[in-house]
Amino acid sequence: MNAGAPIRILSVDDHPLLREGVASLLAGQTDLKLVAEAANGREAVEQFRAHRPDVTLMDLQMPEMNGVEAMIAIRAECPSARIIVLTTYAGDTQVLRALEAGAQAYLLKSVLRKELPDAIRLVHAGRKRIVPEVATTLAEHAADEALTLRETEVLRLIAAGNANKAIAANLSITEETVKGHVKNILAKLAANDRTHAVTIGLKRGIIDL
Repeated sequence: MNAGAPIRILSVDDHPLLREGVASLLAGQTDLKLVAEAANGREAVEQFRAHRPDVTLMDLQMPEMNGVEAMIAIRAECPSARIIVLTTYAGDTQVLRALEAGAQAYLLKSVLRKELPDAIRLVHAGRKRIVPEVATTLAEHAADEALTLRETEVLRLIAAGNANKAIAANLSITEETVKGHVKNILAKLAANDRTHAVTIGLKRGIIDL
């Protein structure tokens, strides 16, 4: 990149209003330039390929292909891609998934106006940025034992309103095995009951509806 050339940005979000907000925020910054937009993960990969932006702003919850899948696809093609996650979710599981997929920064949409321009400059310079609320959530659960894939499946089925018998049939396992999984889920999430476990799972981004 030439000295003095603006930082080129791709903005990815399925909400047009949010993209408009980002565009107007960047328009006021002489060293930042919005070069492309996308409304889902599949478009994000295509636009990244077409424009090779310096920094990509990535939403997580999107139709067709979510933000984490898009980040994995983009970084498979371009390992040096710099990506900032913009989301409403501060759940630690969601944050970890995004960081593992290669995000260099994790910002909540509620702090965009205040944080975004500087976060873009930091990430472009090769640094990381995680807002304090998110860092606190990560630290709170750092020592927690994670749910296994099967336990996560069971929790998702509980959230969908299934009783143990239906879960057993769905996963081709016995009811006793389901009960064992439920017991582990409640212990790992420090939940009082199934409903509480679902609430915690949604808040932490372990499952989504």
